[in-house]
Amino acid sequence: MEMQTAPARVLIVDDAPSNLAILTETLRAHYDIRIASGGYEALRLVDESPPDLILLDIVMPDLDGYEVCRRLKERAATRNIPIIFLTSKGEVADETLGLALGAVDYIIKPISVPIVQARVRTHVELKRRGDLLETLSMRDGLTGIPNRRFFDDCLDRAWRQGLRTAKPLSLLMADIDYFKDYNDTYGHMAGDECLKLVACALTGVLNRPCDLAARFGGEEFTVVLEDTDIAGALHVAETMRAAVQDMGLPHTGSHIAPIVTISLGAACTVPTNASTPEELLCLADRKLYEAKQAGRNRAFGVQTL
Repeated sequence: MEMQTAPARVLIVDDAPSNLAILTETLRAHYDIRIASGGYEALRLVDESPPDLILLDIVMPDLDGYEVCRRLKERAATRNIPIIFLTSKGEVADETLGLALGAVDYIIKPISVPIVQARVRTHVELKRRGDLLETLSMRDGLTGIPNRRFFDDCLDRAWRQGLRTAKPLSLLMADIDYFKDYNDTYGHMAGDECLKLVACALTGVLNRPCDLAARFGGEEFTVVLEDTDIAGALHVAETMRAAVQDMGLPHTGSHIAPIVTISLGAACTVPTNASTPEELLCLADRKLYEAKQAGRNRAFGVQTL
């Protein structure tokens, strides 16, 4: 059965009820429509449920469209939402200002239904293609799990969240034991399959939407665990270690077990302005090194004050 794609969400912002009615009637057959009659209401709706595209009137009594656009483009979470200005202002200077602020298009009033339909269709499609490319750029091409770039962004967001909430943040670093020997024994094609299976085992352990497992590079993986102390982090680490071991994937080149195993390092801290996420990552990497030095197929951890 072919999967149904959810309709794109379009936010229409205009203080004239007649314009809202015309635009809603024009677009509702193909899009999930939200409406706002002012700038502040528009910003609130965007925060509640970010749209795929905004049709934005310029002249409004509370907050004009230029200011709404400026505020949306200043924020990382909303700067990529395409904005089409709706205006009776047809001067070149007005259009130039709107485009300079980050709008993707202009529609001059009075509204032409075919033009609105065509412009919205074009920019929704461009947005979806851009979102797809962005998603693909954040995924590891081999294992399909998040890549190093995605991990870096996630760690940065989790760190800022920890600064606001003063709750602990934990990181895990995992490494496949004697992976070079695995490749030498079974070949690189088998090595790729091993990486896929380990990635699947690690992600299968995570239950919370905020948790993330990513491929860090080579045979190394990282895990971000928000609102998790060192005891919780080590519990996740041990569960991951057991999940990989329980696969029973043969590894005759290993010097510690006849099957594939992993070693892990865990580090936990409550983020502060006096520390950095890079320092936490270095701590997790150091504990991973200690686990490997102690015999591998185990997890070591540390919590900072």
